Amino acid sequence: MKKRFYVVLVLLMTFVFLLVACMHRGMGPHMAPVESAASQGGLLYDKWWAVSGAVEPETDHPLWALQDTNTRSGSTTWRCKECHGWDYKGKDGAYGEGSHYTGFPGVYDASQTQTEAQLLNVLTGSTDPRHDFSPVLSEAALQDLVDFLKEYIIDDTKYINYDTREAIAANVVSGKALYSQTCRGCHGSDGKRINFGSGEEPEYVGTLASGNPWETLHKIRFGNPGTSMPSAIAGGWSIQNMIDVLGYAQTLPE
Repeated sequence: MKKRFYVVLVLLMTFVFLLVACMHRGMGPHMAPVESAASQGGLLYDKWWAVSGAVEPETDHPLWALQDTNTRSGSTTWRCKECHGWDYKGKDGAYGEGSHYTGFPGVYDASQTQTEAQLLNVLTGSTDPRHDFSPVLSEAALQDLVDFLKEYIIDDTKYINYDTREAIAANVVSGKALYSQTCRGCHGSDGKRINFGSGEEPEYVGTLASGNPWETLHKIRFGNPGTSMPSAIAGGWSIQNMIDVLGYAQTLPE
């Protein structure tokens, strides 16, 4: 009787182990998940008030008056991406021309050369009082931004062809599988379930992926502020997984 009990116990433990393993495999081909702070900094860079609980700004950012080429106003001028670009290279990147051009530098070089303390000084206005975000962001949020800058900034030129806007070396077969598993539920098989634009000028997954692959890659990596979109980084995906999804998204109808 005692022997039978141990046999049943071993079989039960084996079953539980296999069940957990199968569930983990079902989550997709990724490594172990990382801390959510990884995606938090990227979300703050995108639209900080949508994730921090802060009040959305109504006036222009104090530094906005230094340029006159980008005619946007209000809260948009406070988004890090509006000055520094989705590819983190500002005037030297994808925002080097067009309606988003401001002439402001990117953050990529600073992320590679400055210390965490130096970056925090920039964010809290020690280098320029007009760039002080401490009145609107908590110390934890500011540290999340610093962590994002130091740990999660990438060089998009390795992954996106700036001339054609196509994802470099994307495996669209793998991308389709990942999209079907993770993205299709919200965006639909054709990527047109959610319209990011308007009735007159609709914008879907395929539209955004082909027209602005830098924004698409950023949102694949970190998610979309104020929504339930998951972060591929927080999910432990490799950069190749993310490029594969970007490449597949570029095949979807616009």
